[in-house]
Amino acid sequence: MNLRSRRLTRDCFFIQQIKAVGSIPTQLDTARIWAWMLNMPHSPPKEGAKALRESAAVFKATTAACDSDRACGRGFSCDRHFGLCVPLRGEGHYCRRDAQCVRGLSCMFGKCHRSIPNGQEGARCKVDRDCGKSMCCARHHGEQVCKSRLIRGESCYVPDGGLAFSINQICPCDEGLLCRDRGASHRREKDFIYLPERTSWTCQVTKS
Repeated sequence: MNLRSRRLTRDCFFIQQIKAVGSIPTQLDTARIWAWMLNMPHSPPKEGAKALRESAAVFKATTAACDSDRACGRGFSCDRHFGLCVPLRGEGHYCRRDAQCVRGLSCMFGKCHRSIPNGQEGARCKVDRDCGKSMCCARHHGEQVCKSRLIRGESCYVPDGGLAFSINQICPCDEGLLCRDRGASHRREKDFIYLPERTSWTCQVTKS
């Protein structure tokens, strides 16, 4: 629904409320109308009386106060920040938690995405054992997900810490590999020195 259609629909509800109560809508009523407008599914406008009935049903649900999802009807969830029931979101729509997405979707990186089976790359995890072979549990845009361990030749440098590292992480090198400065491959193992400022670190085969 485009901006013009939203404004027209909003104005219709203002008129309906004035006719129903014989006065101008209160600030609370206005807030509820805007909450409904901002949470409407993004779909082409429909025509006829059916569209009006559906819009009225959605408006009634989104103006219902709530403190949990149980307080909302089927096809709705509770927006706990505003304390109002809102329609479930489809794939690609913004979300804050899984319960705001339709069945089969998960709220990942702030949007509703198709759920990934447990253990596979990109699936949610808490510890490494939640992921499949040659994977680890690391953060990606703040979400803990299963990622593949690094293979030979891949860059493996990580900072000591900081915000960037807390939001996006990489897995260690795969089994049998170590993260080493490729410019110091000729050095003996006992001469190894960790230089955090160097970024030419890659996964290399261990010396026997």
